[in-house]
Amino acid sequence: MAPRSDVPAVPPLYFYDDATARTFEPFALTRPVSELRAGAELIRRRWERVTGSSAAGFVSAAHLADFDEPDAPNAATGAIPAGSIVVNARAVVALDASAADGDVWTCDGRVAAVRLARDLSVERLADGSLSLDALATELSLSGRAALPGRWVHEVWDFIGQLDAQLKDDIPVLARTIDRIQIGAVVVGNGEVYIERGASIEQPYVVFDVSAGPILVRAGATVQSFARLTGPCYVGEGCTILGGPVSGCSIGDVSKIRGEISTSIVLGHTNKGHEGFVGHSYLGRWVNLGAGTTTSNLKNTYGTVALWTPDGVRDSGLQFLGTLFGDHVKTGIGLRLTTGTVLGAGANVYDSMPPKVVAPFAWGGGEPYGVYAVDKFLDVCERAMARRHVELGERGRAQLRAAERVAADGRAAGRYAPNGKGA
Repeated sequence: MAPRSDVPAVPPLYFYDDATARTFEPFALTRPVSELRAGAELIRRRWERVTGSSAAGFVSAAHLADFDEPDAPNAATGAIPAGSIVVNARAVVALDASAADGDVWTCDGRVAAVRLARDLSVERLADGSLSLDALATELSLSGRAALPGRWVHEVWDFIGQLDAQLKDDIPVLARTIDRIQIGAVVVGNGEVYIERGASIEQPYVVFDVSAGPILVRAGATVQSFARLTGPCYVGEGCTILGGPVSGCSIGDVSKIRGEISTSIVLGHTNKGHEGFVGHSYLGRWVNLGAGTTTSNLKNTYGTVALWTPDGVRDSGLQFLGTLFGDHVKTGIGLRLTTGTVLGAGANVYDSMPPKVVAPFAWGGGEPYGVYAVDKFLDVCERAMARRHVELGERGRAQLRAAERVAADGRAAGRYAPNGKGA
């Protein structure tokens, strides 16, 4: 049988946030899960690398319809065409995997992606309840191939899996860089990979690779009196201003000073001052005031509980700090307890916040006020312009939609610190 003429030779990728992914607060309010960093790379870019295809869209909650970031695809509408590959966004495929020809790709025994045998209405995926396992069965797809990788079952898995993920990712990414030699101090027998175009102020930078490798990408600067401990990834355009940086994935165009450990920085984020941040996830456009400090270990040494949309749950992790949603701002000297969730757009200062702060909250303690959305958007525009990024009309519309969802959640008591609310 001749191949269908309407099936693309290079299949486009569509990323699907299932019902579990849509609970990954505080991030799911403002971005699809495929645009989160897992280890050293965005989930979307991992799949683009493995398949050789480009992302054509994503399917997630309705309030993300206008999600707009440079390089990211738009929300899918209408029908996803036959021949496209639909990916579960929670599947963190290994960067050195190879997606051979097939119709179904599994990861750790579960279906991670399927190639559509016919057009699929986006409405079938609208509420997140359809599993790709069920879709593969429905379409009678065969030709299965297993891909190495991990699943993100809970939002805290991004932190719990970070060390192992970075150890896997960095050597693979380093294979394709134009590597240069440097004269900085290196401790241990591991590898330091410095991409051409990075700037390392020698000899007052120390790279400790005793526990894992380090990769510094082009355009990044590591200033004097910084100590980087592997496994550690420093993305393009980042500036490490000094202090110990250990076991972290630092996303593009971020500024980091002071002690930060076992944390993910999505990108375009500013931690330009002293203050400890540990076992935390910082969304995009976060700005931490001087001295902002997280706790990442309870004084009982027990496991850390975390607020989720399904109530407060035990993460099973002994070390867990703060999840900072996109556009969060903190004041000078703010202290954050273990397992804190700061909702997207929150601006908090003065007293220690509770374990969960609602999105778009404003103030120095409970009861928090609400950040007026027009003022919030004006601040976003100014902050983004400083990094030469424009907040367009679609981006504004998406953030307004997120604020409306947050307002409904506040009214329903969704962000109650000790439970699910109404």
